[in-house]
Amino acid sequence: MTGALSLRSEREEEWRRLERLLAICEKKSPRALDDEDLMALPILYRDALSSLSVARETSLDLELITYLEWLCARAYFFLYGVRTSAAGRIRQFVLRDWPAAVRALWRETIVAALLLIVGLVAGYWLVASDPAWYATFVPTELAAGRDFSASPATLRHTLYDSDSGSGLAMLATFLFTHNAQVAIFCFALGFAFGVPTILLLVYQGMMGGAMFALFASRGLGVPLGGWLLIHGTTELFAIVLAAAAGFRIGWSVVFPGRSSRLEAASHAGRTAATAMIGALVMLCVAGLLEGFGRQLITRDLLRYAIGAAVLVAWLLFYYAPRRPRLG
Repeated sequence: MTGALSLRSEREEEWRRLERLLAICEKKSPRALDDEDLMALPILYRDALSSLSVARETSLDLELITYLEWLCARAYFFLYGVRTSAAGRIRQFVLRDWPAAVRALWRETIVAALLLIVGLVAGYWLVASDPAWYATFVPTELAAGRDFSASPATLRHTLYDSDSGSGLAMLATFLFTHNAQVAIFCFALGFAFGVPTILLLVYQGMMGGAMFALFASRGLGVPLGGWLLIHGTTELFAIVLAAAAGFRIGWSVVFPGRSSRLEAASHAGRTAATAMIGALVMLCVAGLLEGFGRQLITRDLLRYAIGAAVLVAWLLFYYAPRRPRLG
């Protein structure tokens, strides 16, 4: 006890000063300190560490040891911890973490894109060869009269006449809601060895292929492509990334390597979750393109150009080489 009293009497004033300076920095900022106090911070921290070492060796005062441990930890995190603002964290996510997570899923992304294309081709071929397949792939609420009984004029009307009523807006809303649900399910069901994700991707492709077969049979395949792709390049890319994230989790469970399945899934889940957050951001962008761009722009060439430009922008954002971060 004598050692503790001696230590308190000799150094308590320094501890209190360190505590006071830390409180000022935490409540305001380091700029609130003058040069003398700012230079004193690391010295006071080292003195507090020395006091903690002495207290552990010579003192039985648990309260004093606990106080010094708390003070030293607080000073350490202030002096050496990384302090990042909310804007800095967002910038780090957008510029580094999100693209890095997507690049890490490049194999799964290729597989997901191929599955979507296979579904698209299969759906188109089946419906083109037998229109009865159309009702199998396209839900009634999505079709809304857009089936093989509709005339070419009626189908053309849905692609260009944005002032005529709520039909087009309702269809656009349904498409966005449906695709957002598909993206979330592709990710969430990936843990089941990726099988439900595969089925969802193929079905999604078949639905798109069926619609193309219908409009192409009326000579409207090219206009439909522009109507869909102005936002679809972003929306379908988001679905592919969500599926890739789901595959990463599912495959880590099936093939955990040297780790346990739980550890492998946990590690894969961090990358997959980051990519999925990015996919949700992409869906929001697609919603804006769908809600405004597609309704206001009615020229086919311009629709295709916007869809292609947005796709190139996403590819550059994710896969363009970046400078390695220093430090």
